[in-house]
Amino acid sequence: MRAVVTVIGKDRTGIIYNVSKILAENEVNIEDISQTVMHDFFTMIMLVDMSNMSVDFNVLKNALETVGEDIGMSIRIQHEDLFNAMHTI
Repeated sequence: MRAVVTVIGKDRTGIIYNVSKILAENEVNIEDISQTVMHDFFTMIMLVDMSNMSVDFNVLKNALETVGEDIGMSIRIQHEDLFNAMHTI
């Protein structure tokens, strides 16, 4: 089972570290990552594999949202099928 993680906010040191730390602690593998800085804004999209995840999806979602609040970023995770459905015309 895969999911899409999106991260948006003002650029700062440690963003990728903080997000990947939560994923690694919960046995979530990063399969692909794309990130860019536009002016002072950081944007990142990760495709992650949750097949071996050690916690419930909502626990992971809450952990990512909490770290996002701590570092001043918007961090969201959606199941891949939901993400695809929302972005299909």
